Amino acid sequence: MVRMSWTNLKAMRLGVMSADERASYERASAEARFAFEVGARIREARKAAGLSQRELAQRMGTSQASIGRLESGTVSPTLATLQRAATALGLVVDVELHKSA
Repeated sequence: MVRMSWTNLKAMRLGVMSADERASYERASAEARFAFEVGARIREARKAAGLSQRELAQRMGTSQASIGRLESGTVSPTLATLQRAATALGLVVDVELHKSA
């Protein structure tokens, strides 16, 4: 059995997708990347503040499990959730929109 790299497997699967399937895949991929990056920023800010997930959850009025999902990128946060996290961490949310490359 020949093992295939993730990059090659992805290229192979994308190559057989229709234009609509590929567009749907790209949207889902961008959303997942966004959730992952936001989660990483929240985790970094929480650690810099010296808080545990449980402590952040208490400040936000949610559960530690919710913070875990947020930080892992499992869920895509709403603006309201981002605002609650920022407030709990003593930060502000700053949303900027840029032209895509």
